Amino acid sequence: MSATKITNFIKKLTPYNIVKGVRYLRHFGPREFLIRLNDRIEPDEVPYGPWYEQHRADEEQLAAQRAHRWSSPVVFSIAVPLYRTPERYLREMIDSVLAQTYPHWELCLANGSPEDEALCRVLAEYTAKDTRIRVKALAHNGGISENTNAALGMATGAYIGLLDHDDLLAPDALYEAAAALEKAARSSKAGAGSAADHAHAARERVSDRRDAVMLPELLYTDEDKINSDGTEHFQPNLKPDFNPDLLRSNNYICHFLIVARTLYERVGGMDSRYDGAQDYDFILRCTEQANGIVHIPRILYHWRTHAQSTADNPVSKQYAYEAGQRAIAAQLARLGLDGEVEQKKDFGFYRVKYRVQGEPLVSVIIPNKDEKETLEKCLRSVRERTAYRNYEIIIVENNSKTQEIFDYYKEIDGRNGVHVVYWDREFNYSAINNFGVRHAKGQYLLFLNNDMEVIDGGWMSELLAHCQRPDTGAAGARLYYPDDTVQHAGIIIGLGGIAGNIFVGLKRYHSGYMHRESLQQDLSAVTAACMMVKREAYDAAGGFEERLAVAFNDVDFCLKIGEKGYRIVYDPYAELYHYESKTRGAEDTGQKVRRFQREIEYMRTRWIRILKDGDPCYNKNLSLGKWNYSLRVSERY
Repeated sequence: MSATKITNFIKKLTPYNIVKGVRYLRHFGPREFLIRLNDRIEPDEVPYGPWYEQHRADEEQLAAQRAHRWSSPVVFSIAVPLYRTPERYLREMIDSVLAQTYPHWELCLANGSPEDEALCRVLAEYTAKDTRIRVKALAHNGGISENTNAALGMATGAYIGLLDHDDLLAPDALYEAAAALEKAARSSKAGAGSAADHAHAARERVSDRRDAVMLPELLYTDEDKINSDGTEHFQPNLKPDFNPDLLRSNNYICHFLIVARTLYERVGGMDSRYDGAQDYDFILRCTEQANGIVHIPRILYHWRTHAQSTADNPVSKQYAYEAGQRAIAAQLARLGLDGEVEQKKDFGFYRVKYRVQGEPLVSVIIPNKDEKETLEKCLRSVRERTAYRNYEIIIVENNSKTQEIFDYYKEIDGRNGVHVVYWDREFNYSAINNFGVRHAKGQYLLFLNNDMEVIDGGWMSELLAHCQRPDTGAAGARLYYPDDTVQHAGIIIGLGGIAGNIFVGLKRYHSGYMHRESLQQDLSAVTAACMMVKREAYDAAGGFEERLAVAFNDVDFCLKIGEKGYRIVYDPYAELYHYESKTRGAEDTGQKVRRFQREIEYMRTRWIRILKDGDPCYNKNLSLGKWNYSLRVSERY
């Protein structure tokens, strides 16, 4: 352990954290506890506290926001259920609403503990101070769902924001929400968007209502945590745009949630059957019906941690995680998706095990040049470690030179579902795979490098179950180097210039920022070293772009699939070793360098919008020069 880690560890050795650590040790066991402990005391590459101070709205910006004149202001109703709220937290919460630079709001407080005289005195003080603060004394404490519904029922504004009674809003929270709505209104008035806009709308299930709707119905922001006295900000949750597979892995939307009152009225309020995860269930139902979902990539909500809060003591709320599990299962049933929901060891995180429907043929396409032992190892692992049985293997021979490999082809061709086809032109990864597809009979296409080794028997079923979903076009796997460090856990557009793998080099069994490396989620691209595609999505995208002979062809292909309205899913439960491009050779000649530059220019021209605006599956506050979700430090928001 480094000196820095030791220092960080000593700083955290408070009596409360020691007790908390013992609880976690009992839950995870020694090995997994030590992995998580190491992750928690690892120093941030960019310390968050100073970064937050630099990037929060300063006084000049706040003054400009207060002076802003709104053409068609909407009223936000902030709904807060109260129950025995400590006076300090109550005052700080209300003060954070009073500090909003956007003036058009009401604060709806449903008091579930009217017998608490001190709390009632504070409420009376604030209602006398500002008429926008309204209080409803409940006859009894009905629990979190009933109390929240009472606060929601008080709302008269066009939009409702949910705020916990001991948390804080940043002063520009409502301003940024209003600005996002104003921007959406301008965009709607400007007319129809691009094909990519409509594809994104289709993925959100709103394409059929887009033209009739002026404003999005659901907004959410980034958030962080604060300690009990509000002096320290930590653990920022920097979120992607709407990501339904990630949402079924974890309630990443959480705070600050704002919904149109029309949406709330359609879906209904909180359901007490999911108490503890009632907000999770509510968010899932809202995202299914929302006419537009907007993510505001700013830290605008501060989730307070103290001994009683879920944020700091997740062990105390096992019932909440069980309720979250049931909420996800209920969504699967509503959407007609066949899957089983499991709780992961990490509190509040889930795995959905989708079930394969029927037994469709999968065509595994493997380009190969020489490297008999490499190919043989790959085929053996597929044959011996794949539980799913209905597949064929297409070996695309590409200008091999050794007699050994041709002898091996004779040995395997036509046996055990293996077919060898011959590509006799120059190396072009895109063209070779397109050629392989023309010989494939399967409804699903699995592109696989020859230097892969299967680890887990369920890998093919995992990818197939995703691809069978109507909204999914392709699925990719988690790949490791032979030393058990991550080689691929998805691709981020813009990383390293054009696109790059995330979490490269992360040790196996570690899960990275917000456990993202180990969660099912939607991404803009995955590597074709192991990628399954449904044939209809392949056809819709027009196959691989053959002008991209070596670089970025899988990224371009995935982006084309996404442009057609399909999702790209990263599934960490499909695991393989990748021995990394043994057959291609170095990119060290003038001709290869020129070709690489042409391919970069193609990507910059073809995908200029996403490169300029940022990957919707990432967050613009995260670095494009690092693979590990480090904070971006080059500029302010």
